Amino acid sequence: MAGRTIEIAAADGTAEAYLSPGPDTPHAGVLLFIDAIGLRPAIEAIADRIAGWGYTVLAPNVFYRAGTAPELAPTEDLRQPGAREAFFAGMGHRRTGLDTTNLLRDIATYLDALAAQPGVVGDRLGATGYCMGGMLALRAAAAHPDRIRAAGAFHAGNLVTDEPDSVHTIIRTATAEVLAGHADNDGSNPPEAIAALDEALDAAGITRTTAIYPDAPHGFTMPDTSMYQEAGAERHYAELEALFARTLG
Repeated sequence: MAGRTIEIAAADGTAEAYLSPGPDTPHAGVLLFIDAIGLRPAIEAIADRIAGWGYTVLAPNVFYRAGTAPELAPTEDLRQPGAREAFFAGMGHRRTGLDTTNLLRDIATYLDALAAQPGVVGDRLGATGYCMGGMLALRAAAAHPDRIRAAGAFHAGNLVTDEPDSVHTIIRTATAEVLAGHADNDGSNPPEAIAALDEALDAAGITRTTAIYPDAPHGFTMPDTSMYQEAGAERHYAELEALFARTLG
């Protein structure tokens, strides 16, 4: 079945989401957390590819409080020199309302919407996320250890901070296997932060894979931006597919 846009009644309004359905038989679901650029065709293509592995995939517009996906979408080609940087310089408003309390309310709503899809087994869910979405995938795993069995986070930043609810602090409640795919050229995620996250995962007894992608910049999985690196993107698909295969069945 072809993917389509659906609407989800969220805490503070209607959030549209891209839904790529899985097979007719009982199967696992995957919640896909978008990067900071937003819900757009590049994200839909990622959702469709993951769905092709045998899962229903839901990718919500986590910025619904700031506007619809079309309203927030880039108007320039982010593959052109300077366009991506210019876009990020003017996008701060979309994070309005994304405090931890609201994020956790939204995540629960998105998981319920995913679990309600035909054939999806509600306690056999995975999560994956990109950029800030990687942080959200790990927060989802920590908040819903009874539902999320696997979590992938790719070129995620700010996973280790001084805040009391830093991801590396709250991750201890997760039971999911974690795949953290780090760009090796990412100012928002330096080597010491990667090491601190690894230490936190190990201390919690969480099965984890830490993958460092050589010569990869932040955003390397996104083909519609100047940061795209084909080798890293394809490796991420292979490692993510393997993670879901061994954890979601």
